[in-house]
Amino acid sequence: MSEKPQPDSKLILVSDDSKRIQWDVEVDILIIGCGGCGLMAGLAAAQQGAQVMIVEKESAAGGNTSLSQGMFPAAGSMFQKEAGVDDSPELMAEDILAKNNRESDPDMTLHIARQSGRLIDWLWEMEGIKLEVVTNFLYPGHTRHRIHAPKTTKGTWLTNKLLESAERYDNLDIAYAAPARRLIARSSDLAVLGAEVEISGVGINLAGARKTILALNGFGANREMVAQYIPDMADAYYFGHEGNTGEGILWGEALGGQLENMGSYQAHGSVAHPHGTLLSWAAISLGGYQVNNHGRRFVNENHGYSEHAMDVLAQEGKTAVEIFDQRIYHEVEGYEDFQQCLKMGAVKKFDSIEDLAKGFQIDGRVLSEEHMQFQKAANGGIEDRLGRNDLKQPLRPPYYGVRVTGALFHTQGGLKVDQRARVIHRDGNPILNLYAGGGTAVGLSGKGVSGYLSANGLLAALTLGMLAGEDAGRTLFGTG
Repeated sequence: MSEKPQPDSKLILVSDDSKRIQWDVEVDILIIGCGGCGLMAGLAAAQQGAQVMIVEKESAAGGNTSLSQGMFPAAGSMFQKEAGVDDSPELMAEDILAKNNRESDPDMTLHIARQSGRLIDWLWEMEGIKLEVVTNFLYPGHTRHRIHAPKTTKGTWLTNKLLESAERYDNLDIAYAAPARRLIARSSDLAVLGAEVEISGVGINLAGARKTILALNGFGANREMVAQYIPDMADAYYFGHEGNTGEGILWGEALGGQLENMGSYQAHGSVAHPHGTLLSWAAISLGGYQVNNHGRRFVNENHGYSEHAMDVLAQEGKTAVEIFDQRIYHEVEGYEDFQQCLKMGAVKKFDSIEDLAKGFQIDGRVLSEEHMQFQKAANGGIEDRLGRNDLKQPLRPPYYGVRVTGALFHTQGGLKVDQRARVIHRDGNPILNLYAGGGTAVGLSGKGVSGYLSANGLLAALTLGMLAGEDAGRTLFGTG
């Protein structure tokens, strides 16, 4: 590399005589990012004998996976069958497409749905990681019980389990505080050869790899990119990982990678305010409701927690009050997110709905009237005026209230990939040696906020990680 690249360059382009590069480290597969996607890719590749190195810019693994509830949908897993759930990948794909207005690639959507059950089984059979089916309620948009989750409903559990698995492989190394700065590619055909990595205490290193997997997250923490692609959320509270700065997408774009659905994102309409911790959406799915600061319900709460964020942000003060009862409290009190809400004092308890109104400075007459109508609908006496049809029983005192707001969680647009998770160039061909998953690759949520189907972010991240690691290993070693 005779010519020194510009400091702000996203790529280092080298001549075809790349064998003359003095690599500081050489591996079969370099994975950039150590969240759920990166760890899945690393395990899948290491199982096939590849020498794998994961580089993570933060001091710890996890990314958005650790901030999530560690759950995702899957059709046809052994645990779903054991629970007696009648489901299929085709039905799951149809639910995804119905939710996103058929704006995701239908073939890719079906492919990921078909891989989802295998992913659950793979985690259990190969790595001893068990995710069980949630059967006490349906998450919005799903027509079958297919959400698989750890008992803790916390992504840190899943991250730690994946890390424990990674430690068992001598051919899988992880470097923390080691941000990748630029990709290194051959100038003639843009084949990716590795990356420039800054390793803490060591300095800049050139990491050569036969295959490179971009397992970074999205761009939710990059305010310039959010303002460019998702202006509606430019000023919204950001709940995702601060490492989501979008560089993987920018690197792929600089190589000619095709961008897709960059205005797509996951939001959430139930973040405790001002505490900044997630109140599980299960409180709504199990029969709770929300009112604005005037005491009025303002939308069918069960239409989807992602688009619901915009409904909350449209209210006065950009907040709402979420209301549920003791039955629901008992159902969700084991969730780590809910425990965090309790520790931070976000959850308030009241003997009556009138007391709750006083506690949150809401018009008691209006809230009492709204509550009475909600109770009648839950009893089956009338149709819910907002069209909610999932209510099975009324709420009973004592009541609980939490002030909530809407927040940006995770961007869903990114690089287009094929069914092997290879990054696709704008000319329609795969970029040589380059894969993507996590928030770097486009998700399954279509073009905006309303297309996000519950837990699909982690579904795409983990599945594409598995597919990328498997394909990179197969390509190099002819395995599988």
